[in-house]
Amino acid sequence: MTIHRNSRTTTSLLVLAASLSGPAAVAQDTGTESGKRLDLYGFAMLDMGYQAGQNDPDWFDVLRPTKLPAFENEFGDDGHFFAGVRQSRLGVKGFLPTASGKEIKTIFEFELFGTGSDAGQTTFRLRHAWGEYGQWGAGQTNSVFMDGDVFPNTIEYWGPNGMVCFRNVQLRWMPMQGENELYISLERPGASGDPGVQSGSPELPELRARFPLPDLAAHYRMNRDWGHFQIAGIVRHMEWDDINPVPFDASGDATGWGVNLSGSLKFGADTLRLQLVAGEGVQNYMNDATVDVGATGDADIGEALPMVGVVAFYDRTWSDDWTSSIGYSMLDIDNSAAQDPSAFATGHYAVVNLLNHSVDGLMWGGELQYGERENNSDGFSSDDLRIQFSFKYNFGYSWGSE
Repeated sequence: MTIHRNSRTTTSLLVLAASLSGPAAVAQDTGTESGKRLDLYGFAMLDMGYQAGQNDPDWFDVLRPTKLPAFENEFGDDGHFFAGVRQSRLGVKGFLPTASGKEIKTIFEFELFGTGSDAGQTTFRLRHAWGEYGQWGAGQTNSVFMDGDVFPNTIEYWGPNGMVCFRNVQLRWMPMQGENELYISLERPGASGDPGVQSGSPELPELRARFPLPDLAAHYRMNRDWGHFQIAGIVRHMEWDDINPVPFDASGDATGWGVNLSGSLKFGADTLRLQLVAGEGVQNYMNDATVDVGATGDADIGEALPMVGVVAFYDRTWSDDWTSSIGYSMLDIDNSAAQDPSAFATGHYAVVNLLNHSVDGLMWGGELQYGERENNSDGFSSDDLRIQFSFKYNFGYSWGSE
């Protein structure tokens, strides 16, 4: 049996068995047609550091609890130096006035962080290909189930493991915008499955995933001077078909759902960022999770796995030149009965940093990172301690008038 795993930008089959904002561009009026504007933005970024432990080498420059060892020395001996430029980014935003008085807004953005078949590589990867006109938006961008403003001011690329963080292809309706938001979306479905302890058995049914319906997501958000509050929900339907239903038909289905409560509180120049998410079978919307469906070992074949995610970070501004972020995140998955004892169950993530912003367009600083993985039922756990230094050089330019 083949197991297909979902990534941030590609939706794999279910086989069971920063936000849109870029560095601020400097507005320039070049005398083009009134109201039209094109913003070019991005940054070049170096990350380097040392990890005291070990992890999957395809994810050498990020801290993901799911990629920590599932057994002793799975990835060799401890202690690794790492360096890369994979966070570097390039984007373009367009603003086009129309006769109706409404703007067409577009964004096209790439970075260099390879995932999926390009995991571990420095390669162009699409982040956003998105357009909006009035109440409607279409393309690929942050899921409506996600709150990008929960992401803290940190330099570790992947971010809090218990955060909803997924850029998805979608059609979005936005009947309320501004101080109060109501967004509803139909999003591309996809999920992954774990056949459990029978993985590799010739007697295991040959299953094919099928997603007859799009994922349905919605959120309501209040934007205020004190911060913001958002409540989001999602529901989805997943099916798997047995292509050789002899001696028995192992076809089945599962319903996934999730509720995400998130927000921020401002204390002068400081910000507290919080999120609590719970659900079943929506793991591919999480920032660092494993499978959506697990084998049960009985006639039901598989079930949507329950999970809970937590994010709590405090961004501190010490002065015009120095900032810090400190916080914790956790993801806990309730494994199914037939999953392997070494399957991922719980991940912990913690970060503290000190960053300098004394030169406009330049950020540099250091960060201490800690992650831990706990297995399903074999009692094994692993952890990793890292120190990372990053240097980020922004660029931006605008053509047209605001």
